[in-house]
Amino acid sequence: MRDQEPVPRDADRRLSTKEAAELLGVKPETVYAYVSRGQLSSRRVTSGRGSTFDAGEVEALARRNKRESAGSSGSGGELSVRTRITLIESDRYYFRGVNAVDLAARHTYEEVAEWLWTGRMRPGVTFTAPADSVAVARRAVAALPEHAAPTDLLRVATIAAATADPLRFDLSEDAVLGTARTLIPTLVAALPPVRHDRRDEGPLAHRLWIRLSGQDADEASLRALDAALALLVDHDLAASTLAVRVAASARAHAYAAVSAGLGVIEGPLHGAASGLAHRLLLDVLDQGDAAPVIADELRAGHRIPGLGHRLYPGEDPRARALFTLLERIPRAEPALLAARDIVETTARHAPLHANVDLALAVLTTSCGMPSTAGETVFAVARTAGWIAHALEEYGERPLRMRPSGLYAGPKPPQPLPE
Repeated sequence: MRDQEPVPRDADRRLSTKEAAELLGVKPETVYAYVSRGQLSSRRVTSGRGSTFDAGEVEALARRNKRESAGSSGSGGELSVRTRITLIESDRYYFRGVNAVDLAARHTYEEVAEWLWTGRMRPGVTFTAPADSVAVARRAVAALPEHAAPTDLLRVATIAAATADPLRFDLSEDAVLGTARTLIPTLVAALPPVRHDRRDEGPLAHRLWIRLSGQDADEASLRALDAALALLVDHDLAASTLAVRVAASARAHAYAAVSAGLGVIEGPLHGAASGLAHRLLLDVLDQGDAAPVIADELRAGHRIPGLGHRLYPGEDPRARALFTLLERIPRAEPALLAARDIVETTARHAPLHANVDLALAVLTTSCGMPSTAGETVFAVARTAGWIAHALEEYGERPLRMRPSGLYAGPKPPQPLPE
């Protein structure tokens, strides 16, 4: 027997609390919980006693709840998590309903992060770190071996910064926002600089530049780095973001949630992808032709990095925006031509567009940065998105990110092992 669908109603009709609760299959107090979470809007009745609800909104929420219930019941559906942060559709993506590429074109990374966290724009905002937090993080990072990867440094710096914050267990919105605004600059400050610059201040992109490149930073290059941070700040429920939400669902504090995300991006299919594209680009630049390099990669059974994206059937909008900025940097021209050669060579058999990893590789190779620089940019940028998702998850029911396992082992009872 098919489940009964919600009865269509006139779009202008308002529902009482009791009617809304019946349609949603919940108690009246749960309806008001939906309102407090921003999932429903309400309007006080003229008498001042009770509220009414838009029928269309209630029916849409009932359908979403039904889909989520079906997805978590072992029917094979993918896990879905309701979020108000990022939407990806039709080869575009949006932060709180605003085109993310337009935001990155007009605002700094810090301003975009604030928008993601609060839905409010704060022009000119700059994140600064407390001296004691930076000192603790730097001491912890300095104790690591020289071969430690950037994500090792950032993860250790995150844990160290947590120990210096006695208020880390306060999960109120104001407290978590305070953590966000100090943790990100602390992570950057904890990274050892490639060159010492007395002007280790100003926008975060400038402070990050001197930790990634020994070259002088011109305005166009700094703008490209800042835009890369803003473009990468969030991307829906990527694997690292899901890990962050699981941690936040268990009410881990923001530092621990960020640490969970940093642990996931070390995978070659996630944050490390730009490093693979960086090395591919260097090989093409060295040989002057993409064809033999692509042939060697395919012969070795490798997937060509920097091409295609499962969420964008067409062009990755982040790559397009970053390429546009890179075209304004004269020293980036050889790497841009090499990237174009890679795309055109592979397009003979697989018409895939360049993704943001290839665009990031053009930035890192042309600006004298190491192959790990793209992973560092990605991790610093995405920290803001992780905190946005942690904040959102703190407002949900605790431990809701707890799927049931489908046991496939030997059927019990089995004898005790010898």
